[in-house]
Amino acid sequence: MTTPETRAEAGGDAGAKGGASEAARPRPLARGAFRHFLPITTRWMDNDVYGHVNNVVYYSYFDTVVNRYLIERGALDIHRGAVIGLVVETGCHYFAPLAFPETVDAGLRVARLGSSSVRYEVALFGGDAPLAAAQGHFVHVYVDRETRRPTPLPPPLRAALQALAA
Repeated sequence: MTTPETRAEAGGDAGAKGGASEAARPRPLARGAFRHFLPITTRWMDNDVYGHVNNVVYYSYFDTVVNRYLIERGALDIHRGAVIGLVVETGCHYFAPLAFPETVDAGLRVARLGSSSVRYEVALFGGDAPLAAAQGHFVHVYVDRETRRPTPLPPPLRAALQALAA
């Protein structure tokens, strides 16, 4: 389990290395900044040889919280829906390690809602930690399943996304 002190150390002056200023590095957000949460159980295989969750697994957590939210609200039919979301951009900032057997709370909100696209913001919180261990974004462009051309968000999808608007 990490503490606010170790989280601050993990974020430390990493932004200052390589010539970037510390001001450019985001700070971890608090749980209250997010509208929806999904608890995710880490798995033994999520850890890497360094004893913490590997960076690529964080992206699978992002994908899981977004798509589960949409499926559970009936806003996305992954097998037969006429509209599907394609990921066109992702990014993540890491502040503190997560590790098996920790439970991760994935926080979700919508930062931008366009006519055919959405920018999600996701934060991962270890245990009861008040600040994000990692946070990032995930952009979907919604397209027609057959043509793969952008299409306006269907009303049920738009309503589900508006409920997450920050």
